[in-house]
Amino acid sequence: MRATCFFTKAAARCRSIRLFAVLFASLATLSGCSTVQVEDYAQQEPKLDIFEYFAGTTYAQGQFQNRSGQVIRRFSVKITGTVRGQQLELDEHFVYDDGEKQRRVWTIDDLGKGQYSGRAADVIGEAKGLSAGNALQWQYVLDLPYQDGTIAVKFNDWMWLQNANTMFNRATVSKFGFTVGEVTLFFSKTPLE
Repeated sequence: MRATCFFTKAAARCRSIRLFAVLFASLATLSGCSTVQVEDYAQQEPKLDIFEYFAGTTYAQGQFQNRSGQVIRRFSVKITGTVRGQQLELDEHFVYDDGEKQRRVWTIDDLGKGQYSGRAADVIGEAKGLSAGNALQWQYVLDLPYQDGTIAVKFNDWMWLQNANTMFNRATVSKFGFTVGEVTLFFSKTPLE
């Protein structure tokens, strides 16, 4: 009886030690993982110069997925970019799959060293951008139409230049720190069908 009790306690103690070791290893792994930083792309080619890429006409097609991954809305965009010194104006014309049309005009300032700031009528405050290598991280709060009013949501955009013609964009949309959806977008310097 004592031997059984001893082995049972020892087994329980071993299970506790194993559980602690697994939890410790998991926490160590999580603390070692950090979110991706734009500097992680510093050596990636081709180098992204957003003023150069968006100068002239750019086309895009995209979609909004809800947090479950369901595609809620699709759209196309025609963008006219005008560079004036250290400032880029993007005149965006959206057409949604339900026929709705929308326009947004961005004014983006090159602050140097891969840093940008931007403004648009439906952006609350100022957008902040950071670029390195082929990547740009662009963060802002957008005041979106919602029911009979608007709702402010945070966009965390990541753009990656694939080649001189094509750029990929993935944006996480959140409210109160919770992801509410995602936007996936492809830019092209040639018209998209």
